[in-house]
Amino acid sequence: MKIALHQMTSGIDIQSNVNNMAIAIAIAAQNKAILYFAPEMSVYLDKNRDRAAQNIVSEDGNEAIALLQKAAKDNNIWVHIGSMAIVHEDQNIAAPYANRSYIIDNHGKIRAQYDKIHLFDVKLSTGEQWRESNAYKAGNQVVIADTGMCKIGMSICYDLRFANLYNALSDRGAELVTVPAAFTVPTGQAHWHILLRTRAIENAMFVVAAAQCGKHADGRETYGHSLVVDPWGEVLLDMKQDIGLGYADIDFKRLQEVRGQLPVLEHRRDLNSLI
Repeated sequence: MKIALHQMTSGIDIQSNVNNMAIAIAIAAQNKAILYFAPEMSVYLDKNRDRAAQNIVSEDGNEAIALLQKAAKDNNIWVHIGSMAIVHEDQNIAAPYANRSYIIDNHGKIRAQYDKIHLFDVKLSTGEQWRESNAYKAGNQVVIADTGMCKIGMSICYDLRFANLYNALSDRGAELVTVPAAFTVPTGQAHWHILLRTRAIENAMFVVAAAQCGKHADGRETYGHSLVVDPWGEVLLDMKQDIGLGYADIDFKRLQEVRGQLPVLEHRRDLNSLI
């Protein structure tokens, strides 16, 4: 199964970002990719909360989603939006938005959606500070999309640091997991490759991580290095700092080979029951 990853430098112009994605989706389909993967906040990336408030809208009638659904249908390709900011349905909360991931099938239908569970509230030694919980409500559901080709587990960026989520996904049958991201440069340099390979190895599954890259219009800088990792921990694709599309071939026979040699999922135990 051939997949395409879109490494982006998304900015504050929604139309420009979506047009860029639509073109990439068409090119990916022309190159025989079955699935297209975009990074976290692919549609709109902006740390200015006042400006963002004028541009983030609800899921219902969302023009960006509709355009990407059309691109998926027109090009007969599955599309993983990565994630985007959405006005949360529950407005009786302090944090008004959701960081939401979507999987759209090749007929343009939304087949799964996932809200980021672990929010990036950190203070780095470089001076960077992020408080996602000030604006975003954390998700509370583990989500798997059954595409008919494979079962895809969904996660977003900072989720990567929490192994129990990926254990839950593999326990529920995930064969491939997505990690769309906008990793900071210092955390990316220190942890990105290590964590992605670890999640692949400990769950014996493919990991697909489309990433933001470079300097963005809102002033931030992201790490790039969109990766595809196989269940043995081998890196099948590393896009480094290259903007655009990268491709990888996913062979699920490899997953069965690895799980046959090292049946880690069968050997997993509930340690809480041992305490």
